[in-house]
Amino acid sequence: MRIGSHVESEDPIAGAKARGADVAQIFLGAPQAWKDPEVLYPGGARALREAAAEADLQLVVHAPYRINVASTNNRIRIPSRTLLQKQVNAAAEIGAIGLVVHGGHVGADDALEVGFDNWRKCLEKLERPTAVLIENTAGGEGAMARGVDRIAALWEAVRAAGEENVGFCLDTCHAFASGEPLVGLVDRITAATGRVDVVHVNDSRDPFGSNADRHANLGQGHILADDLLAVIRDADAPSLVETPGAYLEQGTDIAWLRERL
Repeated sequence: MRIGSHVESEDPIAGAKARGADVAQIFLGAPQAWKDPEVLYPGGARALREAAAEADLQLVVHAPYRINVASTNNRIRIPSRTLLQKQVNAAAEIGAIGLVVHGGHVGADDALEVGFDNWRKCLEKLERPTAVLIENTAGGEGAMARGVDRIAALWEAVRAAGEENVGFCLDTCHAFASGEPLVGLVDRITAATGRVDVVHVNDSRDPFGSNADRHANLGQGHILADDLLAVIRDADAPSLVETPGAYLEQGTDIAWLRERL
């Protein structure tokens, strides 16, 4: 089982080494912008791919937060589809095992079914040279991937579009904050999706069911350690912390996991 963290985009090899990580997640560009993906590693995509392979470092890319292919707003949905395709292509070029993207949401007056169908339409046209990993989210009444029931409905749209190179990223803080008990969660998710490809291992600053997406360092939030560890063991997938801090704090979280696993 590979364990790692989100690291700086400029040199994920050095960032992973400093933290003791053997899998690293990065952004390819500003996470809050609509800009095209950019590989900041010296030498570009090929150099990063080769350096990661030499270091035996698995790479994951996280898509910008603005992407929302479920939206009924054309000014959001259409640019989201375009940027998602560019991000998938760029992730494939650096040899990433997948691109994590949030499930997105519809507006307060929109039916959830419209958002699910917008995902189907997106995936039908999306080329997938690497896996698109849809991530569960913490809150929002119109969220596509909040809770197992909605994830199951979303996966009906995924299956209708074709499941090839579409996977799932399970975030422990998001699940906890959305009101999903972590005990048995992996079994419930895999019953809906058939798979868990990556785990985001985050403690929660806020209580169960708070709908607040606020990560805490491991053992310092509201999630019981045994529940957190059970998710990782049950998923048996690359696991990444997205916890506060950098080398020291995230390195401590990675060591915390290795010791207990």
